[in-house]
Amino acid sequence: MFRSKRPRDILNEIKWRGFPMHDCTIYYLHRGAPNDMMVILGSEIITLGHSFFTLETETSIPYHRIRKIEYAGKLVYRKGK
Repeated sequence: MFRSKRPRDILNEIKWRGFPMHDCTIYYLHRGAPNDMMVILGSEIITLGHSFFTLETETSIPYHRIRKIEYAGKLVYRKGK
C-alpha cells in the first residue's frame, strides 16, 4: 500500500498522495497513559515537521515515539518490524 518504511515518511506519503488523514490511526508511547500508549487519528495532526508532528492541541510528538500506524484498518507500520 505505502512505499515508505519510516513513520514520518508514511505520514507524509498519506498527506501528499491525497489519502484522507482521518483514515489513519497512530499509536504512540506516552508515559503515564494506560499501558503507556496513546491513540490519535490522523485528522488530529496539523503539521508534519522534520522530527516531530504537531496535534491540534499544540502538542508536539517525536516520530520515534510512534509504535504503530494503521490505515483504513490495515497495519502499515509497527516499530521493530
